[in-house]
Amino acid sequence: MNIVVLGAGAWGTALAISAASQPENPHRVSLWARDAQQVADMRATRENRRYLPGIALPPSLDVVDGELGDAEALWAHPDLVVVGTPMAALRGMLERLRGVSVPVAWLCKGFEAPQGEASPGLLGHEIRALVAPDLRAGVLSGPSFAQEVARGQPTALVAASEHASVRDALVAAFHSPTLRVYANEDIVGVEVGGAVKNVLAIATGLCDGLNLGLNARAALVTRGLAEMTRLGLALGARTETFMGLSGLGDLVLTATGDLSRNRKVGQLLAQGLSLQQAVASLGHVAEGVYSARTVVQRAQLLGVDMPISAGVVALLDGRLQPAQAVAELMGRDPKDER
Repeated sequence: MNIVVLGAGAWGTALAISAASQPENPHRVSLWARDAQQVADMRATRENRRYLPGIALPPSLDVVDGELGDAEALWAHPDLVVVGTPMAALRGMLERLRGVSVPVAWLCKGFEAPQGEASPGLLGHEIRALVAPDLRAGVLSGPSFAQEVARGQPTALVAASEHASVRDALVAAFHSPTLRVYANEDIVGVEVGGAVKNVLAIATGLCDGLNLGLNARAALVTRGLAEMTRLGLALGARTETFMGLSGLGDLVLTATGDLSRNRKVGQLLAQGLSLQQAVASLGHVAEGVYSARTVVQRAQLLGVDMPISAGVVALLDGRLQPAQAVAELMGRDPKDER
């Protein structure tokens, strides 16, 4: 296959490396970056020193820069286009891809920031339906850290789309002996799981940073999964999706893994850093910081109770201190678990 990956951050680069490293029949991958200096460095060193230092780019991976419409190397008969930008850039990228006839998939997880007072923040599939309704598109999601995928460590992902051709293309592009890709029609559930788990990971990072113990972490993960499921069902998702890779799987990884940026934010806040200091120290995007408010806003519009997510928002806004946020959650009135 000829695969175009738009965005040379850690995750876009990792999947480009994975697709171009297939053991029997490596795909031809064109990895596009906006930053010409970054591209020049990647070409010279054959690695992405900014985001994945020490991991070599395979021979069948080309690095491209320049304006998208002028980059002829990108559009020479691609079979699949993968958008590896943060959520904030997805709308603009999908607008530019209108009219593309091949399957398109995005990698970002989260809710877009609200576009004006009357417009709630949207998930990726909702943005696509609004700005590029004729695009055959979907999302590649699931429990995964970029460094491990780039190194060829075992990983399982979910290819979600209402279009079978998109699911099939993603499986053909990325399924390998070390990367297993499952297909799923429930793009709503997959995207809700990918968005909400980032917010919940901030809460579990806070819990770990305050040394509250493993019992507290287990409670947060379990009740967080219940919150995620309630919101997903209200948006039209299927219950079983949240017990799969993009629900429980991604939540456990992001809430407990040391490579999780969102968990790290919670830990740094527990140590007394300001939100600005915590985010600045990461050097990468932590999507939960930017989508937490939108998660709670969408839940409120739908009448869905999400106390953990609401506590994270209060913490990020400075309305609660770390210990106060935990006290509020533990001080809620008793209720039936169901």
